Amino acid sequence: MAAAFDLVEASAAQIGAALTAGAVSSRELVAQYLARIDAYDQRGPGLNAISVVNPDAAAEADGLDRERRAGAVRGPLHGVPIIVKDNYETAGMQTAAGSATLAGWIPPGDAWLVKRLRAAGAIIVAKANMHEFAYGITTVGSLFGQTRNPFAPDRNPGGSSGGTGAAIAANFAAIGMGSDTCGSIRIPAAHNCLAGIRATQGLLSRAGIVPMSHTQDIGGPMGRWVADLALVLDETAGYDPDDPQTAASVGNIPASYGAALQPDGLRGARIGLLTHLFGSEAEDEEVAAIVRAAGADMRRLVAEIMEITIPGLAELLLDPNAGHLVLIHDVKFDLDAYLASRPTAPVRSLDEALASGRIHPEVEPNLRRSQAVRSRDTKEYWEHVAKRELLRQAVLQAMAEHRLDALAYPPIRRQANRIGEHQSGTNCHLSANSGLPALVVPAGFTTDGMPVGVELIGRAWSEALLLRLGHAYEQATKHRRPPASTPPL
Repeated sequence: MAAAFDLVEASAAQIGAALTAGAVSSRELVAQYLARIDAYDQRGPGLNAISVVNPDAAAEADGLDRERRAGAVRGPLHGVPIIVKDNYETAGMQTAAGSATLAGWIPPGDAWLVKRLRAAGAIIVAKANMHEFAYGITTVGSLFGQTRNPFAPDRNPGGSSGGTGAAIAANFAAIGMGSDTCGSIRIPAAHNCLAGIRATQGLLSRAGIVPMSHTQDIGGPMGRWVADLALVLDETAGYDPDDPQTAASVGNIPASYGAALQPDGLRGARIGLLTHLFGSEAEDEEVAAIVRAAGADMRRLVAEIMEITIPGLAELLLDPNAGHLVLIHDVKFDLDAYLASRPTAPVRSLDEALASGRIHPEVEPNLRRSQAVRSRDTKEYWEHVAKRELLRQAVLQAMAEHRLDALAYPPIRRQANRIGEHQSGTNCHLSANSGLPALVVPAGFTTDGMPVGVELIGRAWSEALLLRLGHAYEQATKHRRPPASTPPL
């Protein structure tokens, strides 16, 4: 009966329905996804998206199948295979953050989000490659080399969660987990024709995720469909005593994110096109035109669309390090504190990792720049931390003045570049620096077939509204399509 179920492009809900109907088992799903990984990750187009495969996935699936037969179904993710990024701690599986300096390290337990997903019955079928230590947006690292974009294997998949993005686009699992410090979920979502969400800072726990910046890090889901993101948030959002930041989420989580989804979810919504983030260079024009067309589609879906500006936005987003000053300062101290707290880790500090000579040459300059930072306790650092509240206030004031539900703009102003070329055009800072939630959904394709996304940012704790808007747009436009390089087996 398994042959009757085609998992390519299937949503988690469709997989769950097939499991309930007996059209497929979790064991069969794991086998089919592993077959796709075998065919397309190292062979075929050689996507190089997978870091390690879970050797216990089949056995875990058997256990969940037995639970299902006994009538003990944990929820909609019961028996659904997923992939998590290589910076999520996973008991029994290597966690290396894409770096040869952590190769072979198996942490003693799971990251909080992994615990929640396992408790919900999800099966981690594999872990995904990532830009080394999450410090970049093209997904290259000393442990694995370069991950490729399934829509054009000579292009980058975005980053730093590019392995997750490529894997989910290529149908290696139902849903993927990434992390976003400055665009690391949203850029791969855009470059791989996926939906991805960076939640309000504090909605999802950072505990057990190899850190980059405590002020900006957050984990979150990527999927082929917005409804899959809602399923993950329903299982993972909320307070974790090991991450004090999540205390702010209490009282701000709906009974169900999935319940917010509706086909006419854009009707009556007011959305502002944030023109400053569309870019002004010739290289920005094609992506900008696609995102403007997305606005026109939303208008046809009975949303009110207007162009807006936010006074002083450019100044609020920038600093002497192109908007990355706080992040650059955080990396050394946050990573050092994490490694020092993991006595079994192969390296105990960023300095030791750099001294090993094993960091990828494309990543090393950024890490050395952070290593050179002597202190975070400086006037410049704290001024730019405080500036983030001004940015947040400016966004909220603009939304209040225009009675907006969300702002829309490109998550990245350029299509994915060819491997080896510098990737520019990121608009990662608005959500990352303000702490406000942002959702990316597929918006179309460039003339040479590369995916483009549209980003919607909203008020704090407005994930349900953003998911409603994104779901309605996605279902009406159907821009998601699978890459030609990884067809059904």
